[in-house]
Amino acid sequence: MRLKLLLPRVEPNEFQEPSVCPYEKCGGKQLHLRQEVSKVVRDTVQREVTARRYECLQCGQTFRVYPLGITADQTSLRLKGLAVLFYIMGLSYGAVALVLIALGHPLSKTAVYNAVQAAGEKVKGLRRDEVPVSLARLLVAALGADLTSVKCKGEWLTVGVTTDAIVGTTLTIDILENGEAATLQKWVQEVGEAVHAQVLATDDADGFKTAADENGLQHQVCKKHVLDNTEAWHDAMAPELARDSDGSLAQIAVTPEQAVADNEELLRLMRERQPTPEANAKLAEIHTRYAQARSPQKLGQAKETLAYRMRLFSLDRWNLWQRLTLYRTWCGPKGERLDGTNNATERAIGWRVKERYRTMRGYKRRESVLNVSRLIAWAGNLLAGGGADLAAVVA
Repeated sequence: MRLKLLLPRVEPNEFQEPSVCPYEKCGGKQLHLRQEVSKVVRDTVQREVTARRYECLQCGQTFRVYPLGITADQTSLRLKGLAVLFYIMGLSYGAVALVLIALGHPLSKTAVYNAVQAAGEKVKGLRRDEVPVSLARLLVAALGADLTSVKCKGEWLTVGVTTDAIVGTTLTIDILENGEAATLQKWVQEVGEAVHAQVLATDDADGFKTAADENGLQHQVCKKHVLDNTEAWHDAMAPELARDSDGSLAQIAVTPEQAVADNEELLRLMRERQPTPEANAKLAEIHTRYAQARSPQKLGQAKETLAYRMRLFSLDRWNLWQRLTLYRTWCGPKGERLDGTNNATERAIGWRVKERYRTMRGYKRRESVLNVSRLIAWAGNLLAGGGADLAAVVA
């Protein structure tokens, strides 16, 4: 994981002059500088700054204006930003507190926790209910989606991550009720409609196939997942097919040699992934050869026969063919092309969710799962643009 984090600045002589009374129901614009007062602060450089005290001539109330990087809190934004930086780097809340003490800038474990959580809560646009607001000006032609899980108070939570499958930007991180098709369909619909997606790029889970179809999206399944599954199937089935171990091939008049050849052909097609009429016809031919294989229910047994397994697998690869080869022909409105994988979303899960999670025993609050993951994702999205300025999220 690579991040570039910029600490908030503290400028003792730089003030944002007030133009209106901050008190509710006043709105007065006639403000008078009453006095300048000193304020002791916790900071990596400053120990004391000057604050300005103003009076509103309309309501008579007074308020303070602080220098850049200083708030009513005793701890500066720079020190809070440093605490957030250390936590994102992998230190625990307690370890961050100990490091700051060693550096001569003491901050309690609770204060570190509050700074990190507050920063995560201020991250905008990485929630599925906010993505229409933050990304409405953007068109994401290919939407990547995937699921992962984290433990929170002994319970496994399903975390859904969406990305721009072409650029790699993380779009949303949300906790989902489960990984069922109905949940995925609604989740993909909300994000897909917000960014005007044309294609959904995922692994080959059936739930995502349903989500793509129900939302009218073209679907690209990860070629690596499909190939790995096919290779594992090929290696496991080859010796069984070669000797027709249960005799089911003979029952449908398929020789072991033909079955082995079909197994090899399926593997070749999945490796080459050429969306030609000949390839599609070959898949249809292979499946037709095993279409008469009977199911365990019809045979009155619990175990599937070799022939029936070939029937199911060849049908699955045939049905998957258009989703597997979409990247060969699809071109986005701006000339975008897919690489045929779901690597962008898998990287987002690894870098934005899992890498920080691996160093802890689990989360204690559901909100913390989202706050920490979204904070890291926000910083990662800004890596190419010069870095993430923590002043934007540290309160």
